[in-house]
Order: sequence, then C-alpha cells, then structure tokens
Amino acid sequence: MHKNKGPIYYGDYLQLSKLLDSQEPLSKKHADETNGECHDEMLFIIVHQVYELWFKQILHDLNSILETFNQDYVPESALSSVVQKLSRIKKIQPLLIGQFDVLETMTPMDFLEFRDLLIPASGFQSVQFREIEIKLGLGTGDRLNVDREFFLGRLSEKDKTKLGEPESAPSLLKLVEKWLERVPFTQIKNFNFWEEYQKAVESILRDDEATIMQNSASLSDLQKKAQLENLEVTRSTFRSLFDERAHEELIESKQRKLSQKAILNALFIMLYRDEPMLAQPFQVLTSMMDIDENFTTWRYRHALLAQRMLGTKIGTGGSSGHQYLKRAADNNRVFIDLFNLSTFLIPRSRLPVIPAEIKKQMNFYV
Repeated sequence: MHKNKGPIYYGDYLQLSKLLDSQEPLSKKHADETNGECHDEMLFIIVHQVYELWFKQILHDLNSILETFNQDYVPESALSSVVQKLSRIKKIQPLLIGQFDVLETMTPMDFLEFRDLLIPASGFQSVQFREIEIKLGLGTGDRLNVDREFFLGRLSEKDKTKLGEPESAPSLLKLVEKWLERVPFTQIKNFNFWEEYQKAVESILRDDEATIMQNSASLSDLQKKAQLENLEVTRSTFRSLFDERAHEELIESKQRKLSQKAILNALFIMLYRDEPMLAQPFQVLTSMMDIDENFTTWRYRHALLAQRMLGTKIGTGGSSGHQYLKRAADNNRVFIDLFNLSTFLIPRSRLPVIPAEIKKQMNFYV
C-alpha cells in the first residue's frame, strides 16, 4: 500500500489547470465583427474530450485483460479480475452512449455555424477508439474496403505508426480463441461429449420432422415443403459445426472467425454454464458479447446523430456521413461467433449427462 509523503492539493492532483484550459473553440479564435464565437462549440469539444478520457480508461483495463490472456495457462483465479474489468468497460459504455443525448441538445443549425472550421478533422482520427477496436479483434484487414480507406487514409503518419503495434500483437479475440481451445472436459477417456451431443441433436431434429409430418393435414403442400426445407437447413448448419472443411470454408468467406475447436468449447461452456467450474468462463464470454453489442449500439447512435445533424450531407472527414456510419455499425462486429452459438443451444432436458467423474472435476470437489 502506498502512503502519502506530503500534502497534495485537489486541483494539482487532477491537473485541472491543464484539463480546464484545453477547450479552445476555433470559432472564438476566428471571431470577427460578422461572426462571433459559436456558443455550442464548447459543448462539442467537451463531449469529445470526455469520450477520449473514457477511451483511455477502457484501454487501461483492456491492456490488463490482454496481459492476463496472453499466457500459456490462465489460472482460474485470474478470471475474477478479468470479469471485473470487463464489467467496468460495460458500465462505461452506457455513459458513452448517453453523451449523444447531451450532444443532441445542440441543434443542426447551431452545429452548422462552426462545422466548416472542423474540416477535414473527424472521428476517424480518434486513435484511441481505433486502438480499442484493433485490440478487441477488429483489425484493418477485417474491415470492408471503403472502411479500410477511411480507417487509414485520414490518419497522420505518426498515428498510423502508433496503430501498427496493436495491429501486430494478438487481439483479445485471438487470445480468447487460444484460451477456449485449451478448455478440458469434452475429450476425456471413455467419454466423447460431442458424439453424445450429436445424438441429442439428431433426436431433436427427428422429433421436429415428426411434428411436421403429424401436422401435415393442416399444412398446404407449399407450407410443408418450406418447413421440411428449413429443417434440412438446420441439419446442415449443425453439421457444419463438426465438418472441419466446411468450417474452414466459413472462415475463408468471413462467416466465422474462431477456430472449430474454440467454437465447440465455447458452446460447451454455454451449454453447461451452471457448472461451478464454467461459471466464470461463461461470464467472460457473455461480457465480451455485451461489450460488442454496446459498441454496436454506440455506432448506431453515432449514425443517427450524423443524420440528425447533417441529413445526407457528407461528413467532415469526407465520408458519406450517416450511410457510412450505419454500414460500419452493421459490419464492425468482433464476437459474432459467440452470438451465433445460440443456433446450437438445445434444451437443458436434452443435454447429454456428464459422467460423475468429470462432473466432480467441474464442481471443485477435493
């Protein structure tokens, strides 16, 4: 524990003289007899500075999480700290989203008074937010072509160089993939969970087919055909879980990101989340989905703000404004594989029974 070695003054500790002197509206700097300072530019600056402060805290926690997962073995005791830091990021995100409510107290005409002074600066140049995206797992190569252009083309050479380091380091997505691949329990002597799981799935699908056939009298031929075709698509989707070649094709087409083994073990955690040994891994996975969802919501709110302020005008950074931001919200998802695991969940009552010896290991028995 650190101890105080002398008196400290509140303003000095927080460096308030630096912080509160860092708002310099351009409209005030360029004011003349015709155009004075734009009152709402101060709000615009403060909101964006607060964003950057919260981004700094998110990176502080994210770097610690990355350090924990960047090991050959992640002790169970370390997961508690990971969950705590992920939870803090989740608590910060509603504050980020809520700032749009404050920014929207500025009218479009108030914004237009100083908007031209900002060109070509834009949110594309928030290096901290780009660093967050990269460290989560949204690398430059994962973006759409137009997104890559705006991602790199609006940055200074210094900032491009700065982002090169996280680009070359393993992201949270990749580190968690390696961690998931090491999850035990599914392949143990005299017990192959996935064989039992596939039997349960086939039983469920046969029941579904029987239900369709039993109700065929109340269905038209077209409806019956459609339901049977949907059932076959479901069978095919389940089969893709266990077909290594099919899985690799899905990765190549960017429909999946995680390795087959990582996805299977993540599914096992989802299915048996109630077992004590899997409770914290489940919290890790759901927290990462929450963070992904919150950033998607943040991007949508940003897109709506752009439309509210600019309509169909281009953004200050040269993008198509609202349309670009909406497209980015749709495509810049990191943990989409975890969301899609719900496709493969089955009722608890149909889950394969875990052998007593393995269940004992999953319950911290001595």
